[in-house]
Amino acid sequence: MTATAAPTTAPRRAVFPFTAVIGQEDMKLALLLNVIDPRIGGVMIMGDRGTGKSTTIRALADLLPEIEVVADDPFSRSPQDPDVQRERGTLDLPVALKKVPMVDLPLGATEDRVCGTIDIEKALAEGVKAFEPGLLAKANRGILYVDEVNLLDDHLVDVLLDSAASGWNTVEREGISIRHPAQFVLVGSGNPEEGELRPQLLDRFGMHAEIRTVKEPELRVQIVEQRSDFDQDPQAYLTQYQAQQDALQQRLVEAQKRLPSVTLDHSHRVKISQVCAELDVDGLRGDIVTNRAAKALAAYEGRTETTLDDIRRVIALCLRHRLRKDPLESIDSGYKVEKVFSNVFGVALESEDTSTNGRQPAGVR
Repeated sequence: MTATAAPTTAPRRAVFPFTAVIGQEDMKLALLLNVIDPRIGGVMIMGDRGTGKSTTIRALADLLPEIEVVADDPFSRSPQDPDVQRERGTLDLPVALKKVPMVDLPLGATEDRVCGTIDIEKALAEGVKAFEPGLLAKANRGILYVDEVNLLDDHLVDVLLDSAASGWNTVEREGISIRHPAQFVLVGSGNPEEGELRPQLLDRFGMHAEIRTVKEPELRVQIVEQRSDFDQDPQAYLTQYQAQQDALQQRLVEAQKRLPSVTLDHSHRVKISQVCAELDVDGLRGDIVTNRAAKALAAYEGRTETTLDDIRRVIALCLRHRLRKDPLESIDSGYKVEKVFSNVFGVALESEDTSTNGRQPAGVR
Protein backbone atom coordinates (compact mmCIF):
# COMPACT_ATOMS: atom_id res chain seq x y z
CA MET A 1 0.00 0.00 0.00
CA THR A 2 1.80 3.08 -1.21
CA ALA A 3 -0.87 5.70 -0.72
CA THR A 4 -0.46 7.80 2.39
CA ALA A 5 -3.22 8.55 4.87
CA ALA A 6 -4.46 12.11 4.83
CA PRO A 7 -6.13 13.37 8.00
CA THR A 8 -9.47 15.03 7.66
CA THR A 9 -9.30 18.79 8.03
CA ALA A 10 -12.95 19.76 8.25
CA PRO A 11 -13.66 21.56 11.53
CA ARG A 12 -15.88 19.63 13.91
CA ARG A 13 -18.29 20.87 16.52
CA ALA A 14 -17.02 20.50 20.08
CA VAL A 15 -18.54 17.48 21.83
CA PHE A 16 -18.89 17.07 25.60
CA PRO A 17 -16.09 14.70 26.76
CA PHE A 18 -17.11 11.13 27.64
CA THR A 19 -14.86 11.04 30.71
CA ALA A 20 -16.67 14.07 32.16
CA VAL A 21 -20.10 12.39 32.14
CA ILE A 22 -21.21 11.91 35.75
CA GLY A 23 -23.20 8.86 36.83
CA GLN A 24 -25.23 6.58 34.49
CA GLU A 25 -22.63 3.84 34.94
CA ASP A 26 -24.78 1.07 33.42
CA MET A 27 -25.13 3.03 30.19
CA LYS A 28 -21.44 3.93 29.97
CA LEU A 29 -20.30 0.37 30.67
CA ALA A 30 -22.67 -1.11 28.07
CA LEU A 31 -21.51 1.38 25.44
CA LEU A 32 -17.82 0.75 26.12
CA LEU A 33 -18.24 -3.02 25.93
CA ASN A 34 -20.05 -2.74 22.58
CA VAL A 35 -17.20 -0.65 21.21
CA ILE A 36 -14.71 -3.31 22.32
CA ASP A 37 -16.83 -6.12 20.82
CA PRO A 38 -19.54 -4.92 18.37
CA ARG A 39 -20.78 -8.54 18.10
CA ILE A 40 -22.46 -8.05 21.48
CA GLY A 41 -25.30 -6.60 19.45
CA GLY A 42 -25.85 -3.00 20.49
CA VAL A 43 -27.47 -1.27 23.44
CA MET A 44 -31.04 -0.29 24.24
CA ILE A 45 -31.11 2.63 26.69
CA MET A 46 -34.40 3.37 28.39
CA GLY A 47 -34.74 6.26 30.81
CA ASP A 48 -36.24 9.58 31.74
CA ARG A 49 -36.00 12.60 29.48
CA GLY A 50 -32.96 14.82 29.98
CA THR A 51 -30.72 12.17 31.55
CA GLY A 52 -27.83 12.60 29.11
CA LYS A 53 -28.49 9.68 26.77
CA SER A 54 -27.75 11.54 23.53
CA THR A 55 -24.87 13.50 25.09
CA THR A 56 -23.14 10.31 26.27
CA ILE A 57 -23.55 8.49 22.96
CA ARG A 58 -22.16 11.41 20.94
CA ALA A 59 -19.34 11.74 23.45
CA LEU A 60 -18.43 8.08 22.94
CA ALA A 61 -18.31 8.45 19.14
CA ASP A 62 -16.08 11.51 19.51
CA LEU A 63 -13.77 9.63 21.91
CA LEU A 64 -12.97 6.82 19.49
CA PRO A 65 -9.75 7.02 17.43
CA GLU A 66 -9.79 7.84 13.73
CA ILE A 67 -10.01 4.92 11.33
CA GLU A 68 -8.35 4.34 7.97
CA VAL A 69 -10.81 4.37 5.07
CA VAL A 70 -10.61 4.25 1.29
CA ALA A 71 -10.74 7.97 0.53
CA ASP A 72 -13.51 7.96 -2.08
CA ASP A 73 -15.52 5.01 -0.82
CA PRO A 74 -19.17 5.76 0.15
CA PHE A 75 -19.13 2.91 2.70
CA SER A 76 -15.98 3.96 4.59
CA ARG A 77 -14.44 0.56 3.95
CA SER A 78 -10.94 -0.29 5.14
CA PRO A 79 -8.08 -0.23 2.61
CA GLN A 80 -7.37 -3.81 3.73
CA ASP A 81 -10.90 -4.92 2.75
CA PRO A 82 -10.44 -7.59 0.03
CA ASP A 83 -13.80 -6.66 -1.52
CA VAL A 84 -12.58 -3.11 -2.24
CA GLN A 85 -9.23 -4.34 -3.52
CA ARG A 86 -10.96 -6.80 -5.85
CA GLU A 87 -13.50 -4.19 -6.94
CA ARG A 88 -10.80 -1.64 -7.80
CA GLY A 89 -8.37 -4.22 -9.16
CA THR A 90 -5.47 -2.80 -7.15
CA LEU A 91 -3.89 -2.80 -3.70
CA ASP A 92 -2.79 0.81 -4.16
CA LEU A 93 -5.88 2.56 -2.83
CA PRO A 94 -6.24 6.22 -1.79
CA VAL A 95 -6.31 6.26 2.01
CA ALA A 96 -7.75 8.84 4.38
CA LEU A 97 -8.22 9.09 8.14
CA LYS A 98 -11.77 9.62 9.32
CA LYS A 99 -13.54 9.92 12.65
CA VAL A 100 -15.71 6.93 13.51
CA PRO A 101 -19.08 7.67 11.86
CA MET A 102 -21.93 8.65 14.18
CA VAL A 103 -25.28 8.60 12.38
CA ASP A 104 -28.54 9.85 13.88
CA LEU A 105 -31.61 8.18 12.45
CA PRO A 106 -34.58 10.60 12.45
CA LEU A 107 -38.00 9.28 13.48
CA GLY A 108 -39.58 10.24 10.17
CA ALA A 109 -37.01 8.43 8.03
CA THR A 110 -38.35 6.30 5.18
CA GLU A 111 -37.02 2.87 4.25
CA ASP A 112 -35.37 4.38 1.14
CA ARG A 113 -33.58 6.96 3.28
CA VAL A 114 -32.36 4.25 5.66
CA CYS A 115 -31.40 1.51 3.19
CA GLY A 116 -30.60 3.53 0.07
CA THR A 117 -32.24 3.60 -3.37
CA ILE A 118 -31.55 2.23 -6.84
CA ASP A 119 -32.00 4.52 -9.85
CA ILE A 120 -33.89 2.14 -12.14
CA GLU A 121 -33.93 4.49 -15.15
CA LYS A 122 -30.17 4.95 -15.06
CA ALA A 123 -29.64 1.24 -14.50
CA LEU A 124 -31.75 0.35 -17.56
CA ALA A 125 -30.46 3.16 -19.78
CA GLU A 126 -26.74 2.89 -18.99
CA GLY A 127 -26.50 -0.67 -17.76
CA VAL A 128 -24.92 0.33 -14.42
CA LYS A 129 -26.09 -0.24 -10.87
CA ALA A 130 -26.89 3.35 -9.91
CA PHE A 131 -27.09 3.17 -6.12
CA GLU A 132 -27.74 6.10 -3.81
CA PRO A 133 -26.39 5.08 -0.36
CA GLY A 134 -28.61 5.51 2.70
CA LEU A 135 -27.98 5.95 6.40
CA LEU A 136 -26.89 2.31 6.83
CA ALA A 137 -24.06 2.93 4.37
CA LYS A 138 -22.98 6.05 6.25
CA ALA A 139 -23.01 4.15 9.55
CA ASN A 140 -20.70 1.37 8.36
CA ARG A 141 -17.81 0.87 10.86
CA GLY A 142 -19.44 3.37 13.21
CA ILE A 143 -22.40 3.96 15.52
CA LEU A 144 -26.03 4.21 14.44
CA TYR A 145 -28.09 6.03 17.04
CA VAL A 146 -31.90 5.89 17.06
CA ASP A 147 -33.51 8.22 19.60
CA GLU A 148 -37.06 7.29 20.62
CA VAL A 149 -36.58 3.89 18.96
CA ASN A 150 -39.77 2.70 20.67
CA LEU A 151 -41.72 5.16 18.46
CA LEU A 152 -40.06 3.99 15.24
CA ASP A 153 -42.04 1.85 12.82
CA ASP A 154 -41.57 -1.85 13.67
CA HIS A 155 -40.64 -2.65 10.08
CA LEU A 156 -37.75 -0.16 10.15
CA VAL A 157 -36.59 -1.52 13.51
CA ASP A 158 -36.53 -4.99 11.93
CA VAL A 159 -34.39 -3.67 9.05
CA LEU A 160 -31.94 -2.03 11.46
CA LEU A 161 -31.64 -5.10 13.65
CA ASP A 162 -31.18 -7.43 10.67
CA SER A 163 -28.38 -5.25 9.29
CA ALA A 164 -26.74 -4.89 12.69
CA ALA A 165 -26.79 -8.68 13.17
CA SER A 166 -25.61 -9.66 9.69
CA GLY A 167 -23.29 -6.72 8.97
CA TRP A 168 -24.81 -6.32 5.49
CA ASN A 169 -27.59 -4.30 3.88
CA THR A 170 -29.36 -5.55 0.75
CA VAL A 171 -31.51 -3.33 -1.48
CA GLU A 172 -33.62 -5.01 -4.14
CA ARG A 173 -35.84 -3.37 -6.73
CA GLU A 174 -37.18 -4.51 -10.11
CA GLY A 175 -34.81 -7.47 -10.27
CA ILE A 176 -31.74 -5.38 -9.39
CA SER A 177 -29.95 -6.21 -6.13
CA ILE A 178 -27.28 -4.19 -4.32
CA ARG A 179 -25.47 -5.47 -1.23
CA HIS A 180 -23.04 -3.45 0.86
CA PRO A 181 -21.39 -3.75 4.31
CA ALA A 182 -23.30 -2.24 7.22
CA GLN A 183 -21.29 -3.08 10.31
CA PHE A 184 -22.22 -0.74 13.12
CA VAL A 185 -23.01 -0.59 16.81
CA LEU A 186 -26.77 -0.03 17.07
CA VAL A 187 -27.76 2.19 19.99
CA GLY A 188 -31.42 2.86 20.67
CA SER A 189 -32.88 5.06 23.36
CA GLY A 190 -36.34 5.90 24.56
CA ASN A 191 -38.61 6.92 27.39
CA PRO A 192 -40.55 3.96 28.85
CA GLU A 193 -43.54 6.25 29.44
CA GLU A 194 -43.99 6.40 25.67
CA GLY A 195 -44.17 2.62 25.31
CA GLU A 196 -41.83 -0.35 25.05
CA LEU A 197 -40.55 -2.20 22.02
CA ARG A 198 -42.17 -5.51 21.21
CA PRO A 199 -40.38 -8.32 23.15
CA GLN A 200 -39.14 -10.00 19.96
CA LEU A 201 -37.47 -6.75 18.89
CA LEU A 202 -36.17 -5.92 22.35
CA ASP A 203 -34.54 -9.35 22.53
CA ARG A 204 -32.44 -8.51 19.47
CA PHE A 205 -30.56 -5.77 21.33
CA GLY A 206 -27.49 -7.22 23.03
CA MET A 207 -27.65 -5.16 26.22
CA HIS A 208 -30.25 -3.05 28.01
CA ALA A 209 -29.39 -0.12 30.26
CA GLU A 210 -32.02 1.49 32.46
CA ILE A 211 -31.19 4.99 33.65
CA ARG A 212 -32.90 7.34 36.04
CA THR A 213 -32.76 11.04 36.83
CA VAL A 214 -30.09 11.85 39.42
CA LYS A 215 -31.79 12.64 42.76
CA GLU A 216 -28.80 13.75 44.85
CA PRO A 217 -28.91 17.61 44.97
CA GLU A 218 -25.12 18.04 45.18
CA LEU A 219 -24.61 15.79 42.17
CA ARG A 220 -27.28 17.64 40.21
CA VAL A 221 -25.54 20.94 40.92
CA GLN A 222 -22.23 19.46 39.79
CA ILE A 223 -23.77 18.26 36.50
CA VAL A 224 -25.36 21.66 35.84
CA GLU A 225 -22.09 23.48 36.58
CA GLN A 226 -20.14 21.15 34.29
CA ARG A 227 -22.54 21.73 31.45
CA SER A 228 -22.40 25.50 31.97
CA ASP A 229 -18.59 25.47 31.97
CA PHE A 230 -18.55 23.47 28.75
CA ASP A 231 -21.07 25.75 27.01
CA GLN A 232 -19.15 28.90 27.98
CA ASP A 233 -15.78 27.73 26.69
CA PRO A 234 -15.86 24.28 25.03
CA GLN A 235 -12.18 24.22 24.04
CA ALA A 236 -10.91 25.14 27.50
CA TYR A 237 -13.20 22.52 29.05
CA LEU A 238 -12.04 19.86 26.59
CA THR A 239 -8.41 20.68 27.39
CA GLN A 240 -9.04 19.85 31.07
CA TYR A 241 -10.15 16.33 30.13
CA GLN A 242 -7.80 15.68 27.22
CA ALA A 243 -5.42 13.47 29.21
CA GLN A 244 -8.30 11.34 30.53
CA GLN A 245 -9.81 11.12 27.05
CA ASP A 246 -6.50 9.99 25.54
CA ALA A 247 -5.98 7.41 28.30
CA LEU A 248 -9.46 5.92 27.83
CA GLN A 249 -9.08 5.89 24.05
CA GLN A 250 -5.80 3.99 24.37
CA ARG A 251 -7.39 1.59 26.83
CA LEU A 252 -10.18 0.79 24.37
CA VAL A 253 -7.69 0.20 21.55
CA GLU A 254 -5.68 -2.18 23.75
CA ALA A 255 -8.86 -3.97 24.86
CA GLN A 256 -9.87 -4.57 21.23
CA LYS A 257 -6.46 -6.11 20.53
CA ARG A 258 -6.59 -8.23 23.71
CA LEU A 259 -10.15 -9.51 23.18
CA PRO A 260 -9.34 -12.48 20.88
CA SER A 261 -7.07 -13.98 23.56
CA VAL A 262 -9.58 -13.67 26.44
CA THR A 263 -10.92 -16.98 27.76
CA LEU A 264 -14.05 -17.85 29.74
CA ASP A 265 -13.92 -20.93 31.96
CA HIS A 266 -16.18 -23.80 30.85
CA SER A 267 -17.80 -24.09 34.28
CA HIS A 268 -18.72 -20.39 34.14
CA ARG A 269 -20.24 -20.83 30.68
CA VAL A 270 -22.35 -23.71 31.99
CA LYS A 271 -23.56 -21.63 34.94
CA ILE A 272 -24.40 -18.67 32.69
CA SER A 273 -26.59 -20.98 30.64
CA GLN A 274 -28.11 -22.36 33.86
CA VAL A 275 -29.04 -18.80 34.90
CA CYS A 276 -30.69 -18.24 31.50
CA ALA A 277 -32.58 -21.53 31.78
CA GLU A 278 -33.84 -20.80 35.32
CA LEU A 279 -34.96 -17.32 34.23
CA ASP A 280 -36.84 -19.00 31.34
CA VAL A 281 -35.08 -16.82 28.76
CA ASP A 282 -36.22 -17.71 25.23
CA GLY A 283 -33.53 -18.70 22.75
CA LEU A 284 -29.77 -18.58 23.18
CA ARG A 285 -29.07 -14.89 22.60
CA GLY A 286 -28.88 -14.28 26.36
CA ASP A 287 -26.20 -16.95 26.78
CA ILE A 288 -24.14 -15.70 23.82
CA VAL A 289 -24.32 -12.02 24.72
CA THR A 290 -23.43 -12.61 28.39
CA ASN A 291 -20.37 -14.63 27.34
CA ARG A 292 -19.23 -11.92 24.94
CA ALA A 293 -19.87 -9.06 27.37
CA ALA A 294 -17.95 -10.79 30.18
CA LYS A 295 -14.97 -11.34 27.85
CA ALA A 296 -15.10 -7.71 26.67
CA LEU A 297 -15.08 -6.50 30.29
CA ALA A 298 -12.09 -8.70 31.10
CA ALA A 299 -10.27 -7.25 28.06
CA TYR A 300 -11.18 -3.74 29.18
CA GLU A 301 -9.80 -4.45 32.65
CA GLY A 302 -6.52 -5.66 31.12
CA ARG A 303 -6.97 -9.40 31.70
CA THR A 304 -7.07 -12.47 29.45
CA GLU A 305 -9.24 -14.55 31.79
CA THR A 306 -12.75 -13.63 32.88
CA THR A 307 -13.70 -13.67 36.54
CA LEU A 308 -16.89 -14.21 38.47
CA ASP A 309 -17.08 -10.46 39.05
CA ASP A 310 -16.97 -9.79 35.29
CA ILE A 311 -20.03 -11.99 34.83
CA ARG A 312 -21.83 -10.41 37.78
CA ARG A 313 -21.30 -6.91 36.42
CA VAL A 314 -22.75 -7.65 32.97
CA ILE A 315 -25.35 -10.38 33.43
CA ALA A 316 -28.25 -8.12 34.43
CA LEU A 317 -27.50 -5.76 31.52
CA CYS A 318 -27.60 -8.73 29.15
CA LEU A 319 -30.68 -10.52 30.50
CA ARG A 320 -33.08 -8.10 32.19
CA HIS A 321 -34.89 -7.21 28.94
CA ARG A 322 -35.26 -10.85 27.93
CA LEU A 323 -37.36 -11.93 30.91
CA ARG A 324 -40.98 -12.84 30.44
CA LYS A 325 -43.19 -10.42 32.29
CA ASP A 326 -46.72 -9.25 32.73
CA PRO A 327 -47.62 -6.70 30.00
CA LEU A 328 -48.41 -4.15 32.69
CA GLU A 329 -45.02 -4.48 34.38
CA SER A 330 -41.96 -2.40 33.56
CA ILE A 331 -38.73 -4.15 32.59
CA ASP A 332 -37.18 -5.97 35.53
CA SER A 333 -34.66 -3.71 37.26
CA GLY A 334 -32.11 -6.50 37.54
CA TYR A 335 -32.91 -7.83 41.01
CA LYS A 336 -34.48 -11.02 39.64
CA VAL A 337 -31.41 -11.71 37.47
CA GLU A 338 -29.08 -10.92 40.37
CA LYS A 339 -30.99 -13.27 42.66
CA VAL A 340 -30.82 -16.24 40.27
CA PHE A 341 -27.16 -15.46 39.53
CA SER A 342 -26.30 -15.57 43.24
CA ASN A 343 -28.10 -18.90 43.66
CA VAL A 344 -26.47 -20.57 40.64
CA PHE A 345 -22.95 -19.24 41.25
CA GLY A 346 -23.17 -19.70 45.03
CA VAL A 347 -22.35 -16.12 45.98
CA ALA A 348 -24.04 -13.76 48.40
CA LEU A 349 -26.79 -11.57 46.97
CA GLU A 350 -25.65 -7.97 46.95
CA SER A 351 -27.86 -5.30 48.45
CA GLU A 352 -27.64 -3.19 45.30
CA ASP A 353 -30.57 -3.33 42.93
CA THR A 354 -28.56 -4.09 39.81
CA SER A 355 -25.20 -5.40 38.76
CA THR A 356 -23.39 -2.10 38.15
CA ASN A 357 -25.19 0.49 40.25
CA GLY A 358 -22.71 2.52 42.20
CA ARG A 359 -19.86 0.97 40.26
CA GLN A 360 -18.06 2.63 37.42
CA PRO A 361 -15.63 1.22 34.90
CA ALA A 362 -12.10 2.25 35.73
CA GLY A 363 -10.87 5.19 33.74
CA VAL A 364 -14.33 6.72 33.47
CA ARG A 365 -15.37 9.47 35.79
